[in-house]
Amino acid sequence: MNSDDLFRRYQELQQYVGWTEADALRVQSVATLLEAHLVPLIDDFYAEIERHPQARKVITGGTPQIERLKGTLRGWLHELLFGPYDREYVARRWRVGWRHVEIGLDQVYTNVALSRLRRELLQALDGSWQGEFREALAVRQSLNTLLDLDLAIIEDAYQTEHITRQQRSERLAAIGQVAGGIAHELRNPLNVVKTSVYYLLNARNPSPAKTAEHLQRIERHVVVADGVITALSNFAKLPLPNLHPFPVERCVREVLELNPLPDNIEVTIDCPASLPPVLGDIDQIRIVFSNLLRNGREAMLEGGRLSVHGRQVSDSVEIDVHDTGTGISPDNLSRITEPLYSTKARGLGLGLAIVRAILDKNRGSLRVASEVGRGTTCTVRLAAALGGGSQG
Repeated sequence: MNSDDLFRRYQELQQYVGWTEADALRVQSVATLLEAHLVPLIDDFYAEIERHPQARKVITGGTPQIERLKGTLRGWLHELLFGPYDREYVARRWRVGWRHVEIGLDQVYTNVALSRLRRELLQALDGSWQGEFREALAVRQSLNTLLDLDLAIIEDAYQTEHITRQQRSERLAAIGQVAGGIAHELRNPLNVVKTSVYYLLNARNPSPAKTAEHLQRIERHVVVADGVITALSNFAKLPLPNLHPFPVERCVREVLELNPLPDNIEVTIDCPASLPPVLGDIDQIRIVFSNLLRNGREAMLEGGRLSVHGRQVSDSVEIDVHDTGTGISPDNLSRITEPLYSTKARGLGLGLAIVRAILDKNRGSLRVASEVGRGTTCTVRLAAALGGGSQG
């Protein structure tokens, strides 16, 4: 965040708490009085840090570092009392929060440290004040407001930098996970291709049938590798949806026509005629149901029953896709929509991740309930296109 943006943010905070130029003048009017108390206040501050291992552990340079930090704190308190409260002032406060993330100091210690400094400053003010009581209350309020503003900008910096670093770490972890998943999924077909190419290059007088067999193996596993790349590309570059009303039953039946289930799976579709159309991108929602129906089929290799049931719930339509397959254990259930997480021996782990991503973009959601040995129910929730006519 640049200095102009920081200062604008600080000014918004000033307006929010009612800080005015009169507050600045009141604080500056007691600045010289309070500065005389800073040295014992700072000594007490670092003595308290020494008594807390979690705070003390970030000080790795011993006494020389503490002396430098005391000088920094004195400068910080001097600026607090004398101002001016300009762009440079705000930028320096922001750097305090950033620095705390860098050295690994939990923000809670900044909060309690500032509370301790506040108490000591107010006690020094009370002990030295010789003016009217009403004016003392006004000065105390202005000083408290200024300290609150300092804490707000420091904490804002801390949270911003902490979240940025956390997101960077999560992105790196995700890249590693994706790289591992790609390597795993591509290695097998590439090894098959490599073996067949070696045979074709080195076999002495291979028969036409053997040559054809290896060429077909190469083609088949190139298709497998291409499917992995296509799935990853679809997940990474999912386009914005083109939202239009459409009947969900028609969408499900189109998916079943394109991907018929084997004869040992009984299929029932129950979408009442009164069910309103849903609002979404029908091409993307076909991908949703294609993945859910395929998962149901793969969970019932020995046969079973797959049912699709639609119902209106308030201003939404919910569609249950239920199978009587093997089910999913509770340990796996919470992770099945994570990219590259799969309960299948040869699964890429993108199916439900793509389903969730599509539904998020189409203003929908997915719930999954399952019981081992009794099957799984995936519930798709989409906005109802109310007033769009009945489903045909």
